[in-house]
Amino acid sequence: MLQVNYIRENREQVLERLAVKNFKQPELVDNIIELDEKRRQTQNLSDSVSAEANAAAKKIGELMRTGQKEEAEAIKASTGKWKEDIKQYGEQLAALEAELQQKLVLLPNLPHSSVPKGLTPEENEIVLEHGTKPELPGNALPHWELAAKYNLIDFELGVKITGAGFPVYKGKGAKLQRALISFFLDEAEKGGYSEVIVPLLVNETSGFGTGQLPDKEGQMYHAGIDNLYLIPTAEVPVTNLYRDVILKGDELPVKNCGYTPCFRREAGSYGAHVRGLNRLHQFDKVEIVQVVHPDNSYSVLEEMSAHVQGLLQKLGLPYRVLRLCGGDMGFASALTYDMETWSAAQQRWLEVSSVSNFETFQSNRLKLRFRNAEGKTQLAHTLNGSALALPRIVATLLENNQTEEGIKIPEVLVPYTKFDWIN
Repeated sequence: MLQVNYIRENREQVLERLAVKNFKQPELVDNIIELDEKRRQTQNLSDSVSAEANAAAKKIGELMRTGQKEEAEAIKASTGKWKEDIKQYGEQLAALEAELQQKLVLLPNLPHSSVPKGLTPEENEIVLEHGTKPELPGNALPHWELAAKYNLIDFELGVKITGAGFPVYKGKGAKLQRALISFFLDEAEKGGYSEVIVPLLVNETSGFGTGQLPDKEGQMYHAGIDNLYLIPTAEVPVTNLYRDVILKGDELPVKNCGYTPCFRREAGSYGAHVRGLNRLHQFDKVEIVQVVHPDNSYSVLEEMSAHVQGLLQKLGLPYRVLRLCGGDMGFASALTYDMETWSAAQQRWLEVSSVSNFETFQSNRLKLRFRNAEGKTQLAHTLNGSALALPRIVATLLENNQTEEGIKIPEVLVPYTKFDWIN
């Protein structure tokens, strides 16, 4: 959530950056400034009346102590109006603050100055490409056919049990999943991240804190009776570990990682591009999260991007890094890098990770602060990244490593899978 003071003092810059993000309600900015002005005026009036009432109370006390009871009672008789005015101003302030909050939460985060303009994924900026796209034989199969051929994943069984987008992993397919999770967690630990195991259901306050609510409630599974949400990503519970927390300056950076299943309704997703593992409602992911000093957050973003790229390099997967354009960015993000791997059988790029800097957008909602060198509290910056999401990693590993003899397991995974071929 953006801070009101910043919006008021930087109106033109806010409007300019929101335009980069293709925000459709720029009039909200002026609505917020007007509401804030009314709130401040009402607060000043309330403070003025309170000051008069306090001065009168002090005067009454002095008069009573000196025996001037009649004069004290005369002043006391006029205090009723002050009390009524203070009550009315309090009610007006509460209403104005509630309306202001309702409008503030509709504003997305401002994109960083390096974010390119654009509306669609095709307008994202390619930062770099790494690796060589494998050349497969003419009879190469897409991963969903490989999964059936080697009895790795049963999509139809998942449909029977739950519905489309909930696959069942079997045999070496299940072991490959577990191997990747362990590998990603071990690599995160080497990178200085502390592992946490967190709940898979969160309350509304947690969803609001990281920006999923009220923006993405339609994409989240909701347990209505208990008013809880299945997590769309471990980012939500892991970042909320620090909600309403004031960290010491020397505790930064905070680095956590966690493995969780993730749940996304993905409403409206259909077509050939969502076949197999390309788009699921339940999938496994290892997430990395950092809470850092504002001065360091963009260098940390590059560090986190390098960590994800290192995983892809160790798996031997060709990949590219994209800087998302304004129209393709998430609601809460100030700058996002997407990592995509090349699917040799499908002949297209598949997104496998997003790494984002939220600056103070989440921490303002979370009231996540730290004490700076002067001992004053200051909002921290938060970042997160997929390191990595499993489905499309599995898809590209199966497709890119297929041979006449079977599917070759990357060398770094063999200690985890305990096998080096799927055949």
